[in-house]
Amino acid sequence: MKMKLTFSILIKLAILQYFSVLCIAEDFDFFYFVQQWPGSYCDTKHSCCYPRTGKPDADFGIHGLWPQNEDGSYPQNCNRDNALDEDQISDLTSSLQKDWPSLSCPSSTGFRFWSHEWEKHGTCAESEEIDQHGYFEAALKLKEKANLLQALNNAGIKPDDEFYDLDSIKEAIKDATGFTPGIECNIDASRNSQLYQVFMCVDISGSEFIECPELPKRRCASKVQFPKF
Repeated sequence: MKMKLTFSILIKLAILQYFSVLCIAEDFDFFYFVQQWPGSYCDTKHSCCYPRTGKPDADFGIHGLWPQNEDGSYPQNCNRDNALDEDQISDLTSSLQKDWPSLSCPSSTGFRFWSHEWEKHGTCAESEEIDQHGYFEAALKLKEKANLLQALNNAGIKPDDEFYDLDSIKEAIKDATGFTPGIECNIDASRNSQLYQVFMCVDISGSEFIECPELPKRRCASKVQFPKF
């Protein structure tokens, strides 16, 4: 009798834990879709290593698709038991290597980077529509839809080591996408403010850009450098 009671309690606890994970996974207001410029990532004091597949294209690369709340908080690491399964994204691997490359050292295939993003952020967005494959596929589609480099090039803003007005960069992206971006800068060895990351907001389906309920608070100079890569 005591064993049956203990077993029953364990089952109830397991069910409770399962549903608590689901609740956490759905408890966010929107996504930040974040892309970074590789020239700025590499043009700092931090180490930069090209992927094993070779130097990436001179284009913005995906950093992540991050669940976010309007009050500035965000969920993370919502299901540590759900590690990324390489087989689940095998058909996306070539696209991920191109559009979501890892520049961290040592040189890698990118899977460790993708695993980190899934486990920290993706597990908090799990639903019937967004599983492991759906999460990465959504990010790839958003990158194609935004086409940041083309938006900036159309406005005469090119990765040529020149300095551009921060407001002009924001306006060029808004003109192309219809939505105001958040811009993050970093500092190179010469203390220049560089265009580093672009934040755009996405609805909880992970498919449509929206006006940001809350823009990230990042500091940039009024003129920022767009470094070559």
